[in-house]
Amino acid sequence: MKYLVYILAIIAILFIAFLLAGFIKSKVSYNCEIMVNKPVAESWAVTQDEEKLSAWLPGFQKIEHISGSPGTVGAVSDVYFENDGKQMTIRETITEIVPNESISMSYESDFMNMDYKMAMTSVDGKTKISSSTTAAGNGVFSRSMMAFIGGTFKSQEETNLTKLKKTIEQNTKNY
Repeated sequence: MKYLVYILAIIAILFIAFLLAGFIKSKVSYNCEIMVNKPVAESWAVTQDEEKLSAWLPGFQKIEHISGSPGTVGAVSDVYFENDGKQMTIRETITEIVPNESISMSYESDFMNMDYKMAMTSVDGKTKISSSTTAAGNGVFSRSMMAFIGGTFKSQEETNLTKLKKTIEQNTKNY
C-alpha cells in the first residue's frame, strides 16, 4: 500500500510539473529563413498560388474562402489538412499584406492560435524568404503540450520552407 501512495504522489508531481510548464512557457516563437534562386515576383506568385500549396504544405487538402476578398486584408478562409488519416481545419485571417514583400496571418484551431508572417526580400536577383511565428495553446493542456513540443513546430517550418524553395525553383508557370 505504501508503494502505491508513492507511485500516485510521483504521478501527481509529474502532472503538476506538466501543467506548470504551460504557465511558464505559454508561447512558442521562432524564425526561419531560406534563399531561393528566383526573383521576388515569381517567388511571391508561387506562394500565393493555391494550386501549388500541396507541394510545400504537408497534408494540405483545400481552402474554403469564408469572407472578404481572397488575398486581401481581412479575408477569412478555412484551410483543410489531413494528418494521419484525420482531417484538421484551421481558420486563417489575413492581417496584413504587401504584395511581393510580406503577408501576415492569424490562424485559429482547436489546439492553438498562431500569428505568422512571411517576408520576401530581393538579394542579388534571388529571394530571401523569412518566416516569423508565435504560437500559443488554447487551453491548459495544449499550452503545456506546446512547452514540450514547440521545437517540432520550428522543424516543420524549416521543412515547409525547404519544400517551398524546391517548388519555386521548379516552377514553370508564367504568372
